[in-house]
Order: sequence, then C-alpha cells, then structure tokens
Amino acid sequence: MNHYTPLSPLPLSHLSDVQRRVLSAVQLREHGVSAARAAAQCRDGGPWQQLLPGVYLLHSGPPTSEERLHGALLYAARPQEGAGRYREAMITGLAALALHRFSAAPPLLSLDRVDVLVPRTRRLRSAGCARLVRAHSLPRPQEITGVPVAPVPRALADAVAQLADGDSVRRLLTEAVRGGRCEPAAVVKELTRARLLTRPHVVDAVDSLLAEGRALAEDRLYEMVRSQRLPDPVWNVDLRLPGGPNLGGVDAYWPEHAVAVELDTRAPRHDEDTMWSEYARRREHLERLGITVVHITPKKLRESPEQQATVVRTALMASCDRDPASYVVVLPR
Repeated sequence: MNHYTPLSPLPLSHLSDVQRRVLSAVQLREHGVSAARAAAQCRDGGPWQQLLPGVYLLHSGPPTSEERLHGALLYAARPQEGAGRYREAMITGLAALALHRFSAAPPLLSLDRVDVLVPRTRRLRSAGCARLVRAHSLPRPQEITGVPVAPVPRALADAVAQLADGDSVRRLLTEAVRGGRCEPAAVVKELTRARLLTRPHVVDAVDSLLAEGRALAEDRLYEMVRSQRLPDPVWNVDLRLPGGPNLGGVDAYWPEHAVAVELDTRAPRHDEDTMWSEYARRREHLERLGITVVHITPKKLRESPEQQATVVRTALMASCDRDPASYVVVLPR
C-alpha cells in the first residue's frame, strides 16, 4: 500500500495533494485504518513512516518542507473529526516569515524545527520537527498556499525570541518595515508583549527599526504633498512663541494657514501613557493658539495617502474661516 492506493471508499477529493500524503491517526481511522495497521505500514522497509506522534507520512522518502509544515500543524491542532482543517494552530516564527517570502529568513528546508502557535492551554509538548509556541490569545491567521500562518508582527516576535544574533534580528525587522509588510509600532507591540525588549541586541535592532520607519514615513509625507499638489509647507520645524517657550516640533507647517502635520511614529513602550499625555498636552496648546494640527499615522499614510491629503487640504481651506492664529516663530529643527 502507498499513498496512491485508496484507503477506503471515503473520498479524498477535498484534500490537497500534500494533505493526502500527510494524515493524522484520526484521519486514518476515519478511512478504516486502525492504529495497528498504521504501525505495520511504518515498520522498517514499509511504505509509510511516522513523521510525528499521531502523524503519518504515506511514503518512505524524506519529507518535503510542505509535508513538514502540514505534519507540524496536524500534530499541534486540536483533534477533530474531518480532515483538512487545522483548529487553533498556525505556523509562526522563521517558517512563517519564509512563507511570507522574507529574503532574510532561511529557506524552509534548512530549518530543523517548525514553530507552531497554539493556545497556552493546549496540553501538548514539542516533538520532532514541531516546536510549540504558546499564546494567551491567537491572532487571526493568514492563509498562504493553504497553510494558516501568523501575521508578520507576531511571526517576527516568535522568530526574534529564538535568535541571539543582533544582525539577523535587525535584517528581519528592517525588511518588514522597508517592504511595507507592517508598521514599526505593531512589531514593537508584539516584542513588548513577548518581553523581548530586555535583550540588548533586540533593543538595538528596535532603535534601528524605529529610525527606518520614521524615515519611510517622512518620505511618504513628502510624496503625498507633491503628488496631491498641496501647497509647499516648511518641513521639520520647531514652533516657538516670541520670547516664550518652545511649543515642539512638527513635520510640516503652513505658516499662512496655521496648519501643522504631525506624524505619529510613537511605538508602544512601558511609558506609553506618559508619552501620550505629553503629546496630547502639546497638541491642545497649539490648538488653543489657533494652529490646526493634523495627526497622521504611518499606516494611514501608506494605505490611503489620497484620503490623508484630503484631510490636510480641508484644514488649509478652512483656515480662511477661523480667527487669526497667534504669531509663532518657526525655526529649523
């Protein structure tokens, strides 16, 4: 018997080709294959092999990377009747980044283990090529080539948890931001949740990530103003009351309209509440002086630049209907 031989009259048409080659004990039982018969097929020289506890590979050759992925998911998923679904399990870590096509992630075949994200209450241990990663709550997976995969920020955090090399961490984080796969704040949030920001090499990589994210957001802001034909502002300036205190910096300012744009590139940290309170106080102060502050996140700037340009244009046009703003000194930042 081999994987081309029908197991039973039950149809296999709902399964992909790789899912027909990798089956769990539950699935085999549904097709009339007992545990004893499966064990017999896996004896030395037999046509099958046991890939993981309760997971069988229906050929005797080396498993492909696809077969290892599906085998790891079958091992980690909640047992259930019916094949083809991986309940409460998804690929994460370096394997997930490889599926997301990160050039900085190693090829799937070179990975000794496949990380699988499962609920923390799952009573199962890592085994063979499957390493279990536990989460208090599972994110919504993305499906890539029929495989449930953790979103990029979560996959990055789980990969970074296994890496001691700062250069490798930096390459992965930089590729995530440069490629527009996620915002720096989302990555930092996951790294914070995983308590990885106590590791010096991770902190250094995050600092580079935030600088990279800031530069990309500024470039997108320049491009938005140019492509949407907004009036030219003064860029990256500090505002100050004449003879008074510094009011803080803004990313773009239209002095004739008293309109400022601020990019919110803050990342979640332990002092997030303090940072937000300071930001809110500064914004309220500017608005009391008659300056309209347009708040734009890098994500909105990347996903809907036309909409953000409309918000800025509306603020510029509305300046004619407002009382004149207080005079402020504009200084290079």
